[in-house]
Amino acid sequence: MLWSAAGLAALGLLVALEITARHYGQPGPITDQLSGVILAPKPGPLYGGLALMMVVLTWRQRFVAAGLAIGIDVVFVLVRWAAGVKMTDGHTFGNGALWVMLGCAVIAVTRRTGAERVLLLKGVGLGLLLVAGRKTGDTWLLVTAKAHPSVLDPYVATADHALGNPSWVAGRILAATDPIGSPVLAVIYAQLAVAAIVVALYQLRNVVAERRFPRHHLVRTFLVIGLLGPAIYMIFPVVGPVFAYGPGASGTGGVQWAVANVWPHTPPQITALHTVSYDDLTPRNCMPSLHTAWATAIFIHTRKGPRILRYAGAFWLTATLCATLGFGYHYGVDLVAGVVFALTIEAGLRAADRGWDRAGIGLVVHGTAVFAALLLSYRFLPMEMAGHPGVFGPLLILAMTSVIYGYVRTTRLWEPTAAPALQPEPQPEPV
Repeated sequence: MLWSAAGLAALGLLVALEITARHYGQPGPITDQLSGVILAPKPGPLYGGLALMMVVLTWRQRFVAAGLAIGIDVVFVLVRWAAGVKMTDGHTFGNGALWVMLGCAVIAVTRRTGAERVLLLKGVGLGLLLVAGRKTGDTWLLVTAKAHPSVLDPYVATADHALGNPSWVAGRILAATDPIGSPVLAVIYAQLAVAAIVVALYQLRNVVAERRFPRHHLVRTFLVIGLLGPAIYMIFPVVGPVFAYGPGASGTGGVQWAVANVWPHTPPQITALHTVSYDDLTPRNCMPSLHTAWATAIFIHTRKGPRILRYAGAFWLTATLCATLGFGYHYGVDLVAGVVFALTIEAGLRAADRGWDRAGIGLVVHGTAVFAALLLSYRFLPMEMAGHPGVFGPLLILAMTSVIYGYVRTTRLWEPTAAPALQPEPQPEPV
């Protein structure tokens, strides 16, 4: 019943987003997903979804599935090339991966029974969920831009004085490292999903042998963060320093919409606060920083992996934080909220898996309360935060640290402890 309710809720959300996107004259997530069967797919994790689906296949079946996907894509590309279809912006490959996933779903229903059918359908569902999550996120971002003509950047930029305007500092440092720093961080920032898939594949490596999925893995956390995060965007619309206080990026926004063109050289002045109008193209996707939340989730899920995976998780989190600030995509307070957001969701998922207890409920309530307090302080206390950075800066870090400490302490209590080995009783010496 729980899975049925979750499925119906997800379907309802997809339908609602489809209707909303159509209202704004754009295709929604359902249309995007279906069009990928025939039309040139938009850039997205189609082959990443296929890789996740293949965790339920044997090695021989994986080679067959990958070969079929690549072969189908080659045929599609040749047909489009012969027909003179222009393919740009990555609209080239991916149809084959989607066809193979849908084909495996058909095989599961028609050729498999019992536990094998369930396992294969779960694998297909996992792969399609990753793709659907990307499509849903794109629609969410469109809705945030269309639904909020005004943004709250002056409030967040003022509150960010409590942390010393770290985006301005990071932007100048990154500019000083060019031409090396920016290209490297750009790749890391853009390929976050690839890092997540690598970690997820490691976590799911034993699915075939054990004939079941682990109770908790990274993909679940990623999907829930991507589902809930844009809802916060609708409550707290923010475009980011490079848009609100700089020239913008990728051709959207631009200096004509900026409050002032001062990023990253001159921190914004503390003035009377008010909302500002912005274009209807730039997503209001700053509060909280979901890139930070996702990178935090990757870091958490690599802690029990081999040493190279642990190092990679720590590196990816550090580089993502540097990129989000250095490129001017986020304010420092966005990152604080993103960490709290990720830990609260991760705590909730783990508590739900093992059965809600007092410690789990307390951790989720604490994380939710801290996250709400952060948003309220950014909205209603930014002038006080900017005027007393020596007080509010440490308070922000302390609030985030309290959630980190609570998470570490509670999850350690949840870890199974090894029972001490029984020692043989001493035997009396023979007389």
